[in-house]
Parts: sequence; structure tokens; C-alpha cells
Amino acid sequence: MRGVRPESFGAESTGERLERILRSPNYDPETGAFRNPVPAAMGPKTDGSRWEMMRTMLSRDGRRPSFPLPVQRPDLAEPPASGLRVTWLGHSTVLTEIDGRRVLFDPVWGQRCSPYAFAGPKRYHEPPLPLDAVGPLDAVVISHDHYDHLDMPTIRALRNADVLFAVPLGVGAHLEHWGVRPDRIAELDWHESVEVAGLTLTATPARHFCGRGLRNKQRTLWAGWSVAGPDHRVFHSGDTGYFPGFAEIGAQYGPFDTAMVQIGAYSPYWPDIHMYPEEGVQAHLDLRGDVLLPIHWGTFNLAPHPWEEPAVRTVAAATEQGVRVAVPRPGESFEPSGALPSAAWWQQPAGRATPAPTGPAKEPQAAEG
Repeated sequence: MRGVRPESFGAESTGERLERILRSPNYDPETGAFRNPVPAAMGPKTDGSRWEMMRTMLSRDGRRPSFPLPVQRPDLAEPPASGLRVTWLGHSTVLTEIDGRRVLFDPVWGQRCSPYAFAGPKRYHEPPLPLDAVGPLDAVVISHDHYDHLDMPTIRALRNADVLFAVPLGVGAHLEHWGVRPDRIAELDWHESVEVAGLTLTATPARHFCGRGLRNKQRTLWAGWSVAGPDHRVFHSGDTGYFPGFAEIGAQYGPFDTAMVQIGAYSPYWPDIHMYPEEGVQAHLDLRGDVLLPIHWGTFNLAPHPWEEPAVRTVAAATEQGVRVAVPRPGESFEPSGALPSAAWWQQPAGRATPAPTGPAKEPQAAEG
């Protein structure tokens, strides 16, 4: 069928790659899957049924912007004066220029985060610049293999670049299947590191799950990432539920000049695997971050909350906690040591009421188990 891309499902690990997975202390041979640092339920934890969840997910009220988003094309011609510049390119895609090196996190340039060209969540806005205009990269970092973080067309466009792909265990099988050379792939378990161009990239624990299709065997890992240069440090959370491990990550790898933290696509139907904005702010504090960059919002419709609500709630929680927060327009850059983007560009035009919040202002707490 036209538009069906079965190669998007990726590939299963075999050989030495599979042996590494089976030896991982984070892999559970009884379940045949990686385990979370704190147990996490994948399904609804409310009184509502799965049918209720499906009806809620199909609702369109407030789920997409009612106006064109103010996308900016970043000016990357000159290096950052401070040695650190961060450019949010939408959702969880972030370009970080750190100590003379360039790291691209979770690059997604595709129109849909889906294995199909004709179905699945579609962008609210175009990518702020073409992929070939990003410029030379030292590393591409992938947090996990879900479609809104690992995009096959984008990886294929990057596969011939002179760049290292840093990925969690098992994800390298997908990349090789799409044409990335094995010697360009560094697969890491939690707390393992790789050196590239003077940077130390470390995979850190996260509370999430994996998979690209019904037949996947759940044998790829998910991770957050610490990137440390000679003078600066940054953190990218990937997707994760809140858990006490953030404080341990901050103590071991922080403090961070910028923490890029997931604050969108939350729901009471899956509270263990995505953070609410208030939890994201607390995670930033736990991580010993200076500037908080909210990610995983503003590009795709992935959860039953108003599209702009993650920004509204994050700014409110950050203000209450005294956290420096940057909420740039898609494509807008900032240097954490300088002035931060402050315009509330997501505000509704006159005449449109802001929908009520979709969940409680959830207080972070240690998870059970």
C-alpha cells in the first residue's frame, strides 16, 4: 500500500548486540524486556476505562494551535560568545553548541511521527530550517526509539555525515538497518559514556518504555543524556516519568548549565511514563540545572491536553520555584548565561478562550516500589 513504510519499524538486535542486551543489569530475562529504575505502569491508572481514554484522545478541543506559530530560522553563522548556545527546533529536537562542538538531540524533521506517510500525529509547524542547513555535527544523540524521537527519514538523511550516533542499547540495530555504518554508532547502557571531540556523552536512567511496532520484543533501552565539555554541561531528559533518580543524576553528572526536560504529552492515563510540568520543574531542580528548557511539546498532538498548556504550567511552576526558564519560539536560540526568551508567544489570540487544564497540578513525589 502506498505510504506504508515497513522499514520504519527498524530491526531486532542479533549477535553481539543482543548478547550485550542480555548481559545488561537493566534487562529482565524473565519478561524479555528492559526494566525501569522504578516500576512504571504503562496503561490507565484512573477509574476510567480504556474506551474512555480512547474517546478522550480523539477529542480535538484545543489540541492544535488556532493560529500560525511564530517559527524562526536560527542564525548559526557565528559561534556563541559564551561557548554555549541552545536552539530548540520543536518537540524534543535541540541543537546544542557546546565548547566549540555541536550536538543534535532527537532529530525529527519528518512531517509525521509515524511509520506511515498518510497517518499519525502531524506537525503543527514546519521545521525551523532544512536539515542540510544545520551545519556540521559532532554527535547525534537519540534518547529512545519512539517515532517522535527516532525518525527514519531524518536518520537516513544523516547517515553519510561524519558524525557519531550515540544511542541506548539496542537502538543501533535500527540505525544499521537504515544504512548507518556500525563504526559510527556508540550504544550505551545507563551510566556508560563515550568520548567524542572532547565531549563526554553519558546515558542516564529514565522511566519510560520502548518499541516501534506490535512485534517488537521491547529489547531497546531508553535514556536521558548528560553531555559534558571542558567548560559547560547540558542534560536532555528524553521521555520519562518523575523518579528519585534525577537527584542522583544531578549529584553524579551535574550541575548543568541547561537541562532540557520533558514537560508535555502528559495524562492521568499514563502518569508514570511522562512528567507533568510541575514534575519537570522539580526534576530540573533535582538535576541541579541552571536554565530549564521545556521540551516535548508544541509540535505534535500526542496527549489530551490543550497544546499550549505545558508552557503555561511550566512557566507558572518555574516562577513559583524561582527557576530560570527559557521557552523559545521554534527555531529560537539562546545562551544560558545571557538574556532568556521571555515572550509568551503561545498565548491565544483575542476571542478564543483558553481551555481548562486537563489534569491536577501534580506534586512530584517518590514513586512506589
